Amino acid sequence: MIHDQRAEKFRQIVENKFQIYNSLFMSLPYDKMTNIGMLLPFLYEESRNGYEAGKTPEEIVEEFFKNHTDLQTEEQKLELLFKIIQYIERQVVLFDSIEDAAFPTLHSESDNGTVVNMYEKAVNNHQLEKVREKLEDFNVKVVFTAHPTQFYPNSVQKIIHDLRAAITTDSVTQIDTLLQQLGKTPFVNKEKPTPIDEALSIITYLRFVYYETVGDLFTKIKKTFENGHFNLHEDIIQLGFWPGGDRDGNPFVTADVTKRVALELREAILKSYYNHLKYVRRRLSFRGVSETLRDLSEHIYRAIYDNREISAEQILSKTEEAEHILIHQHNGLFLDILQGFKDRVKIFGTHFATLDVRQDSRVHQQVIDTVYAQLFGSEDADFQTKYSKLIEVSEKVDSNKFEDIVKDTLDTVSQITEIQKHNGLRGMNRYIISNSDDVKDVMNVYAFFKLCGYKEDEIKIDIVPLFETMEGLANAESVMKDLYSLPIYRNHVEKRGNQQTIMLGFSDGTKDGGYLKANWEIYKAKEVLTAISEQNGIKVVFFDGRGGPPARGGGKTHDFYASQGKTIANNKIELTIQGQTITSIFGNKEQASFNFEQLLTAGVENDVFKSSKKDLSDKERNLISELAEISFKKYSDLKAHQMFVPYLQEMSTLQYYGKTNIGSRPSKRGNGNELKFEDLRAIPFVGSWSQLKQNVPGFFGFGYAMNQLKEQGRFNEIKELYSGSDFFKTLVLNSMMSMNKTYFPLTYYIKNNPKFGEFWTVLFDEYQLSRDIMLELTGFKLLQEEDPLSRKSVKIREKIVLPLLSIQQYALMKIQKGEGNKEAYEKLVTRSLFGNINASRNSA
Repeated sequence: MIHDQRAEKFRQIVENKFQIYNSLFMSLPYDKMTNIGMLLPFLYEESRNGYEAGKTPEEIVEEFFKNHTDLQTEEQKLELLFKIIQYIERQVVLFDSIEDAAFPTLHSESDNGTVVNMYEKAVNNHQLEKVREKLEDFNVKVVFTAHPTQFYPNSVQKIIHDLRAAITTDSVTQIDTLLQQLGKTPFVNKEKPTPIDEALSIITYLRFVYYETVGDLFTKIKKTFENGHFNLHEDIIQLGFWPGGDRDGNPFVTADVTKRVALELREAILKSYYNHLKYVRRRLSFRGVSETLRDLSEHIYRAIYDNREISAEQILSKTEEAEHILIHQHNGLFLDILQGFKDRVKIFGTHFATLDVRQDSRVHQQVIDTVYAQLFGSEDADFQTKYSKLIEVSEKVDSNKFEDIVKDTLDTVSQITEIQKHNGLRGMNRYIISNSDDVKDVMNVYAFFKLCGYKEDEIKIDIVPLFETMEGLANAESVMKDLYSLPIYRNHVEKRGNQQTIMLGFSDGTKDGGYLKANWEIYKAKEVLTAISEQNGIKVVFFDGRGGPPARGGGKTHDFYASQGKTIANNKIELTIQGQTITSIFGNKEQASFNFEQLLTAGVENDVFKSSKKDLSDKERNLISELAEISFKKYSDLKAHQMFVPYLQEMSTLQYYGKTNIGSRPSKRGNGNELKFEDLRAIPFVGSWSQLKQNVPGFFGFGYAMNQLKEQGRFNEIKELYSGSDFFKTLVLNSMMSMNKTYFPLTYYIKNNPKFGEFWTVLFDEYQLSRDIMLELTGFKLLQEEDPLSRKSVKIREKIVLPLLSIQQYALMKIQKGEGNKEAYEKLVTRSLFGNINASRNSA
């Protein structure tokens, strides 16, 4: 009933509004775009009917030219196609803005997964005190990354923000003006952004979305569960930050960049405090309070513009002085306003978000080898020998004796104490090691601190291994067991409060092992790492490196975390969000608050409201393991297919990602011209499958595995698993989400390709098999039947971009055939990436 009501509401305030405001496009004064709105429906109809009839994109686009235009030359046709792309890009922005504006209406305060809903559930189940206890010892951390999945430049993001506000009030005049601005605003960066540009872009969200959102959510939780002795800690919602600190595969992130970004974060939070104080002072105009807050405001101003020192403790001290006067001399009038400011100072300190350092273990090894050779005259020594000698070096190593990556690594480590001095200890407190699969990968980083002159008590940093490949996940247990048994490392962990953060990579895991295998291996890794840590008296925190789509660990995150059983440590939920996910899921106050709440309640409810569906029985575990192994074999066979990499290279947009100028990081590891699977980054890998509308990493092998058991007469076992395990059910529904965003008719033509036809058929057959068997398993008639709002949104978005997909495939076919203006067709492909990615919202 509620689903039906929301679906009808969606039709009224999203679909209908889009039709109305979309008509404004047709009268806008865009350069050379006056008739695009008239032509676009014809290209859509040609595409829809043509694909169902088995026509190629080339045939569809050429028939469109023939039937609906009088264009003759290639130059004229290309110009029209570029204008159509620009037009569709702006349609996507309009739909994004309308859907975002409708969010508060389509979701209520008492929805499943909200704080209010959790409170009501706690009251009804007589678990209110247990929920309070969990809230006092639990937190959520969202880490913003600079991964290149944000295809909207800053100027367009600001228009979207204003457009959303205008749509909320149905201000037709303002909407019309903003659409005109949108028509004349470039969607493409002329140059790649620098790491500083990327950092500043996300800092904008920190200042104008998360400062208010996180503070208000903190107040909401306090008020909802207040009982006189409820002690909610300020770290309940934490923010992390990778732009400017993550140098894995990004040579443009240097020690100087990291230092600059740390200063930008400090300056941003101080500016937020300064502006907030203006509002506070407007209300607290009372004698004694006014003067105290004026002094504080001036102190913060000097810290911003004269680079004076100021600490969170100093700000709090002055605020508490004002608070004391307010309570004892002015009856506590407007006390809640002052407490709102005070809470934010406790939450954000002088750091705003915690800046992480991340680098690849192989780079670290190169640094260690180089430094060892310089100090001891030889690289020929085993890990134990190198490590033992390096940590005994008594004097700080002079980084100026080295070049490039070695010097920069040492400089990065050396400056951490300075950053902590300015931004507080929360400003930078961990070092993450990508591609960890050995004890030495962690101990190399410990050795860096010793080489940079740190005494043991001065290493106020958590060293975090990132296990992200099948090999790394398999080795995780032995690596952590050995680390915990190393006296020097165990001593370090004790000094860090006996807490160990371990990061797990969903993106590279899925790319390496396939969807089901990766998710199951990470689940099992969390279980064994939980057990090992508990045996050693260590509190383990899992940090999930997740992307937007299910193929990169995304999808329905609340359901995922709520499905974790008691065998997995639940001390904290920590995950990465990036690019598109920042703007589409956390891009405004209403959405950000809702999704922060979803994460928080998933973790709390997982402990408090026990369910037999969360804990896997031995029978269920064995069945998932069997399915995972079968799917892994199927996926591995696909990776080993001789056409796998060539197919992506020649038939997809893979090689065009690096030309989009959306991120500072190169689109592949390694410098060679030959493309190797291991060099592929997860984002362009998953994104390329998405552009083909095939989404292979989100389902391949899953349906095959289930069908193998079905052929053995064991399908009832899978049905029991689906109905009895929240974890398995979430994997199935997220995979179905991936398949709902596929459209194989777009590439039907490839089945007749002499080189790739057989490979395409392998993909299509597995898609059909997976779709059919999952529909049978769930009892659904349609993919994503359980989520009608998402299904409706996907349907409209796919309709908007179908002409864009036709243009992209048309250009790829021209390039493959070597026909016409190759440079222009390559630009057409690159440009078409933007609208497709933005419309999908979580495809990369």
